[in-house]
Amino acid sequence: MGRIASWTMALVLTVVAVCVGAGATLAQTSPDPASPSALPSKEISVGIKEAPPFAFKLQDGSWSGLSIDLWQKMAGRLNLRFRYAEVPTVQDQIDGIVSGRFDVAMAAITVTADREKAVDFTQPFFSTGLGIATPLNNQPSWRPVLHALTSFGFLQAVLALIVISVVVGVLIWMFERRHNDDFGGGIAKGLFSSMWWSTIAATQASTGDFGPRTVPGRVLAAIWMMGSIIAIAVFTAGVTSVLTITQMEGMVQGEGDLAAVRVGAVQSSSTASYLDSTQIRHQDFASVKEGLDALRAGKIDALVHDKPLLSWLVGQNYATSLQVLDATFDHQQYAMALPLGSPLRKPLDVALLQTVESDWWKQAVFQYLGEK
Repeated sequence: MGRIASWTMALVLTVVAVCVGAGATLAQTSPDPASPSALPSKEISVGIKEAPPFAFKLQDGSWSGLSIDLWQKMAGRLNLRFRYAEVPTVQDQIDGIVSGRFDVAMAAITVTADREKAVDFTQPFFSTGLGIATPLNNQPSWRPVLHALTSFGFLQAVLALIVISVVVGVLIWMFERRHNDDFGGGIAKGLFSSMWWSTIAATQASTGDFGPRTVPGRVLAAIWMMGSIIAIAVFTAGVTSVLTITQMEGMVQGEGDLAAVRVGAVQSSSTASYLDSTQIRHQDFASVKEGLDALRAGKIDALVHDKPLLSWLVGQNYATSLQVLDATFDHQQYAMALPLGSPLRKPLDVALLQTVESDWWKQAVFQYLGEK
């Protein structure tokens, strides 16, 4: 029995040793999904579109830009062979990924819920948001003035003055109707006369001999005349301030003004989707340049688009006629798109994070965008 037990123990130890050795061998031969050796050896097709300053063509036909430099840095880390395939829109990039035409798509692709359903995304490499381009207000325009005069605040102030004038007129009629023929002669005639006097007194026009004669009536008249001076002065200052600010800064000063003006956006873009979701009516254009041309021509009042792209184009070609407001809203993130379940995702994520965490990335962002 002792010999059988010894043989059994030896057999168990042998089996355990074989299993451990096989596991170690398997671990050594299984490729790390983040390792360059695990990547496909074929040439990778990269779907790309012009989106300066992230991706744009030079005169010799080569590509440059912040996203281009980032991709080439990542491809160098992973020893990837690739070729660019240009398409006109972001939607064409997404469609190319879904159809298998592209292995990667990049430039300035915004991560959205709808796109996430169709493709995978790498880690985001740039945080941004929507910006608003408006005309420079170098010349006077009647539109800002009309907008200010029909604003709720202006109408509210006018209504308040009218209500106070009516109340004063009614009180004057009540004090004077039995003692002053100017406010007598029936309710309709008396009220009309008293309200007319109240309006004239508020505007500091001469009333001649037409006015209150009783003590309460004259006391009220004196209070109303002095109070109306202050009310008219405050009202005039407020209107002047609104008109001046509106004329200097323009009709659009932020996202809250978009609902009241003519807005433009690039068709089928994430910006257009955002405007639809917030119920802001907008006119669609085939490209940002087409929208900026319409803005400069006065066909729209504001163009909404990704702020860094908008700032770049305005600064390059429209600096004398258009401006981009400081406001940023609907914050977004740019990432690279991949087919669902792509083996490239893990190694690209690692290479991307290593690159954007380096000093090189900070210098590249400053070079193209002037941001630290």
